[in-house]
Amino acid sequence: MLVIDIPRTGGPEVLTPADRPIPEPGPGEVLIRVVAAGVNRPDLMQRAGVYPMPPGAPTVPGLEVAGEVAALGPGVERWRKGDTLCALLIGGGYAEYVVAPQGQCMPIPQGLDMAEAAALPEGAFTAWSALLEHGRLQSGERLLVHGGTSGVGSLAMQWARRLGAQVFATAGSAEKCAASLELGAHVAINYREQAFESVIEERTAGHGVDVILDMVGAPYFARNLAVIARDGRMVYIAHPLGRELTVDIGVVMMKRAYITGTTLRHRTLDQKAVIARELERVLWPLIEEGAIRPRVHRTFALRDAAQAHIHLDSNDNIGKTVLTVADA
Repeated sequence: MLVIDIPRTGGPEVLTPADRPIPEPGPGEVLIRVVAAGVNRPDLMQRAGVYPMPPGAPTVPGLEVAGEVAALGPGVERWRKGDTLCALLIGGGYAEYVVAPQGQCMPIPQGLDMAEAAALPEGAFTAWSALLEHGRLQSGERLLVHGGTSGVGSLAMQWARRLGAQVFATAGSAEKCAASLELGAHVAINYREQAFESVIEERTAGHGVDVILDMVGAPYFARNLAVIARDGRMVYIAHPLGRELTVDIGVVMMKRAYITGTTLRHRTLDQKAVIARELERVLWPLIEEGAIRPRVHRTFALRDAAQAHIHLDSNDNIGKTVLTVADA
């Protein structure tokens, strides 16, 4: 099979097409013939050598795919050969075939094509963990999403609005602000032109926001703390611009602020399986009724993975970048 490997760290040019044996599914695993694979920023970080990989993770990147069941390992009961599904992976998605634990496989929601289905798992798992598990977002609360037009952000805003939250989003251009409003934000703030603290202060009459979803990192921490409401929850899902903080503990105490973060790669298979079933129960019906939809910004053939990384690196995307394996 064709895979896109990372034989050494570096820029997009290190992504290398290679020929590998089709893997055999082990106990509790499903072999997937990949039709489409999502491209995510952790892939770019893995390629650059700045994202620690769990033991046993493949050098081939790719955290999510959609495709067809090609074979079943011992003990797999839910799936049958020929079923279509999408799956969250620890890696290996940039390939014509990949093995996934059965618990991380989910049926494709009705109405989605394969590219949209491949754009769903990583964002859905992350949004569930950030908004519901750690953010505990409730109807009537206010949410601030930094990076509203990212894959995770675009899904989180739609979901939060459906939950009955008032959604604020930051984005870096007028086009992205317009897209944020289309995707569910009530207020979109161009961070290049306005201080989001001032806008939130004015629009909430000083109350602030109850939940903050941050994928920027250290530079926004003090500013987030300034706008978080009492008993608010600040949830970090990435830190590309810095991970070390100076914290005013007095402000944290006064606001009773809850500061946390979440990642997926280092969770156990059982923990991921629990989230997958929650997504099927809570999110999948909303997708099938058309209330929420993963947004695909652009697709590339598998062999053009380097171009897909260049595109994502440019930060011009509104939604997800996806590799299509059929064109490989």
